[in-house]
Amino acid sequence: MLALAQCVAVVMCLGAGSVWAQADEARAKKIVSGVCFVCHGAEGESSSEVFPRLAGQHWEYIAKQLENFKSGKRKSTAMADMAAKLKPDEMVALGKYFEKKSLPAEPPKDADLAAVGKYVFQVGNKFSGLAACASCHGKDALGTAALPRLAGQYAPYIEAQLRQFDKRERTNDNAVMHSIASKMTPLEMAAVAEYLSGK
Repeated sequence: MLALAQCVAVVMCLGAGSVWAQADEARAKKIVSGVCFVCHGAEGESSSEVFPRLAGQHWEYIAKQLENFKSGKRKSTAMADMAAKLKPDEMVALGKYFEKKSLPAEPPKDADLAAVGKYVFQVGNKFSGLAACASCHGKDALGTAALPRLAGQYAPYIEAQLRQFDKRERTNDNAVMHSIASKMTPLEMAAVAEYLSGK
């Protein structure tokens, strides 16, 4: 009898978890359709190369960036206003919503530039002391919960972020990125960004 009661309790807990997950997804959809879709698209595909693609991004990374925008640790006038209204559980819900979405694979626009970027990403540059990007971000550029997924991201967005790291305009993430970006030439930044956009 006790075993049956325990089974029922477990099933009820699992069911409650499912209900909460559905409620979080519904809330995330409501937030996305109210605000996020304008720049990032309803499916996280982004409406412009200026804005990052969020589809397939790690939910932990998205939630962290939203919290950093809200606290001012990461600077963006537009995103600070958007994040100011979000509660921590809504940031997580949004992250999980976008993580479930997928991006269509697109070839790079400049194959020759992407080939240079592939080399820099995978090997680095021994002449300048630039470490391989893959040593942290992985050969597949899919990142981790703490590091962003870079594969499939728009090239202009990645290039802009690298420039911000180099100029210390973006300071909310790993200080290692300041050191890495400071060793990259404009050509290397553009090449790596082009390579990643086609992964």
